[in-house]
Parts: sequence; C-alpha cells; structure tokens
Amino acid sequence: MGARDTPQKTRIAAAADEAFLRALGERVRDARARRGMTRKILAHDSGVSERYLAQLESGQGNASVLLLQRIAAALNLSLTELLQQGPEQPAELTLIEQFLQRLPAQKLSAVRSQLMRDYGAAHTDRMRRIALIGLRGAGKSTLGSRLAKELEVPFIELDREVEREAGTSLSEIFLLYGQAGYRRYERRCLENAVKNNERAVIATGGSIVSEPGTYDLLLSTCRTVWLKAQPEEHMARVVAQGDTRPMTGNREAMQDLHRILRGRNALYGRADVTIDTAHKSIEKSLQQLRKAVAA
Repeated sequence: MGARDTPQKTRIAAAADEAFLRALGERVRDARARRGMTRKILAHDSGVSERYLAQLESGQGNASVLLLQRIAAALNLSLTELLQQGPEQPAELTLIEQFLQRLPAQKLSAVRSQLMRDYGAAHTDRMRRIALIGLRGAGKSTLGSRLAKELEVPFIELDREVEREAGTSLSEIFLLYGQAGYRRYERRCLENAVKNNERAVIATGGSIVSEPGTYDLLLSTCRTVWLKAQPEEHMARVVAQGDTRPMTGNREAMQDLHRILRGRNALYGRADVTIDTAHKSIEKSLQQLRKAVAA
C-alpha cells in the first residue's frame, strides 16, 4: 500500500514545490516593483545575474531554495524563522506575530492605528509635521515648498538631505552603496528631520513606502498626505522638468510605472489624507492641500 502511495506523494510534493517557487518569484517581482527597481538594478545591487533573477521571478528558482523550505517544514519553522539573522526574537514578539497573522487583513489597519495611538508619538505632535508621499511628478516639491512658505515652517526634501548627509549625489549613492545604502541614509535623515523640527513640511522620495521601518516612522511622527496622479501625468511632469531618465534605455518605462504604482497603491493608501492632483493646476492642488492641513 505504501509503495503504491509513493508516486502520489511524489506528485503532491512536486506540486507543492512548484507552488512555492511560483509564490517566491511573485514576491521577488512585487518587492522589486514597490522599490521601483528594474531587474538590471537588482542584479547589480545583489551581485546576482539578470538571467537568474528572470528564472526566479518566473517560478524557476534554484533547487537549493526548495531544500531549505523542506528543512524548515521538518523543523516546524517558517523559512523566515530559519533564515533570520541575529539573536532569536523574544517569545512575546513571536506570540504577537502569531496573533496578528490570525486576524483578517481588514482589521490590521485598525490594530496598527491603535498601537500608534497608544505607543506612538502624541497625536498633536504628529499633526505639526506634514509629510507628502507619492511617485515622482506628483508635485511634492512644488506644493510642499509653497505650503511650507505659507505656514512659515521649514521645508525639507528628504532626498536633498540624503545627498548632504552622504556628501554626494543620489546617483552616486546608488552606484557606490546600492539601494540598501540609500535606505540607511534615508532612515537617518528622516530621524534627524523629526528630531530637529517640531513643525515642518517634508517631501519624501517616492519609494519610502517600500521600507516598512522607515515608513512606519513617517506614519507615526507626521501627518501624511498622498499626492496622487495618473501614471501618464507622473511621467509627463518628470519629463517636462527636463529629466528624461525615466524613458532612457527603457522601452517599457510606462509599463514599469504602472507596475510600480500597482505595487505601492495599498502602501500609499495608508496615508492620513489622499489628494488627487490628476488634471488639476498647481493652484487647485494647493488649495486642496491647504484644506486638508486645516482640517
């Protein structure tokens, strides 16, 4: 009986392996899209070939990943627990994670909000800082600088602070240190901006929402406003400013932009306020922003 069951078990195991690799590929592809990284950039930063990344994203990852997955399953651990670096996390944190995993997805936002109210920055402190989020070309710099002038508070462009902190341009930071290095500078500069400014208007980089720790810090210390527009408008505004990099060497630039926006929509949606700047003049968008801040 057991011998006859072997082929069926083999088929079940093969199907499970295939599903795991497919899900892993989708997670890699979605994570890359949220961060606005092309496969070429990820290959450069990770030291992994584009060919392997293409295989991984299509669900054809290396067999060694499957072996680790099977070892984790045999130990009754998740792959994340097996691969985590550093000391083992406290039992209380593990229990909290297990509790959160059992909650319906629609309740997680309410739980996060409650934790921020109970343990985050005071509500009144948070309201004094306005943080603008959204893709490039949404109007964060233009609207943010004008709003800051009207409110008579400092205007802080986080990317410019990163360049000052690093002593070089963003392109050089990515070239020298990769996205991980940029993220470290970004987190440090946000911490400094919050620490040194009780009131301010902060324009963030478009991908800040992709770094959970940094984004949670932003949400807990600032009133966040998502400046939203159509992908075509984002692209047109960036090019109109004289920056043709989004189109250079990338025939699928618009398709990539749609993919990035889809990957970040839910993250941008965690903002306190959403302002749609599509087909609106700067004055009209600024008027909406004023009302949102006043409210």
